[in-house]
Amino acid sequence: MHPIPAITITRLKEFVRRPEALFWVYFFPVLMIIVLGNAFQNQPIETFNVDVIENDHAASVVDQLSDQSQIKTRLVDVEESSRRLRLGKSVLAITAGPDVEGQKQLAYRFDAKRPGASTAHNTVDDILQAANGRTDVFTAETTQLEESGGTYVDFLVPGLLGIGLMGGGMWGVGFAVVDMRIRRLLKRYMATPMRRSHFLISMMLSRLVFMIPQIALTLLVAYWMFDFRIYGSVAAVVFLVVLGAFEFAAVGLMVGSRAQTIETASGLMNFVMLPMYTLCGAFFSYERFPEIFHPLIRWLPLTPIIDSLRSVMMDGESLFAQWPEILVMTIWSVIPFGIAMLIFRWRD
Repeated sequence: MHPIPAITITRLKEFVRRPEALFWVYFFPVLMIIVLGNAFQNQPIETFNVDVIENDHAASVVDQLSDQSQIKTRLVDVEESSRRLRLGKSVLAITAGPDVEGQKQLAYRFDAKRPGASTAHNTVDDILQAANGRTDVFTAETTQLEESGGTYVDFLVPGLLGIGLMGGGMWGVGFAVVDMRIRRLLKRYMATPMRRSHFLISMMLSRLVFMIPQIALTLLVAYWMFDFRIYGSVAAVVFLVVLGAFEFAAVGLMVGSRAQTIETASGLMNFVMLPMYTLCGAFFSYERFPEIFHPLIRWLPLTPIIDSLRSVMMDGESLFAQWPEILVMTIWSVIPFGIAMLIFRWRD
C-alpha cells in the first residue's frame, strides 16, 4: 500500500479507539452550540436596576417608574448608590430636586462605558419626561422582525466551525506529530521507504476525514434545535471548510514539526490559538476592537474562514465574492506547509 493511504488509515484507527478524542472533536462543539444557543435565544426584555437617591422628592420618581416592568427601582443613600454603581449592581442613579417654575429637576449619574447604562438613561429619561407632561409630536408604527438568519445562533455557528477547524488542525495534527516523536514512532517511520511529504500529507488528509462528520453533526444539531439555515451555496460552504481544514492542518504541522516535548508543543499551540480565540470574531464581531487593528486581525488564519462562512451562510453571497478571504487562507495553507517540509525531522 502507498504510504499516504496507509498512514491515513492508521491515524483513523488510532482516533476511533480514543473516546476522549471523539468527545472533544465531535461533541464539544455541539455542546457549545446547545449551551450558548439556549443562553442567547429568545431573550426577555432587558431590565435595568436604577437607584433613586433618598430625599424629599424621591417618592414621586419612584411612583412614576413603579409600573414599568423594564425598570427596577431602589431607594438608597448617596454612599450606597456610589458603591452599587461601582460594583455594577445598578446602571443608573437619579437625584430628584425641588420643582422650579413647575418643572421637575433631575440629575442622572451613570458610567457611559458600562453596557446598558446609556440605554437605561435614555429609557428612564423618556419615561419621566412623558410622565411630567412631554408629548410625542407623532406616533410611529413599530413592527418587530421575526425572521431566521439574524439570531446569535446564526452568528455563532460559523464561528464555532472555524474554532473546530483550528482546534482540529492544531491539536489533531500538530500535537499528534509531537506525540509520535515522543513515542519514538517517527524514528521507526524513518526506516521505511516513505518520504517526509508522504507522511505530512497523510496527516493532513486524516484530519480532513475527521472533519467531515464533525461539521455535519454541528450543522445538523444547529438546524434541529435552533432552525439554523444556510442561505448560500452548500458547495461553497464545503469548499471553504475543506480549505480551512487544510489551512490549520498546515499551521499545526509547522508548529509541531520541531517540538520535542509535550510542554513545548502545548505552549506553542496556546501561543498561536489563544489570540485568535478572542480577536478573530468567533463569539463577537472583531469590529469592536479599534479600527487600527482590523487589517492585522483580518490576516490571522482564523478570521478569513469565519468571515467567509458567515458571508455565505448568513448573507447568501457567492464563493467568488470571498476571493480575498480565500487568498489569505491559501497563503496560510501553502507557506506553513512549505516551512514544515523544510524544518521537519524524523528524529531529534
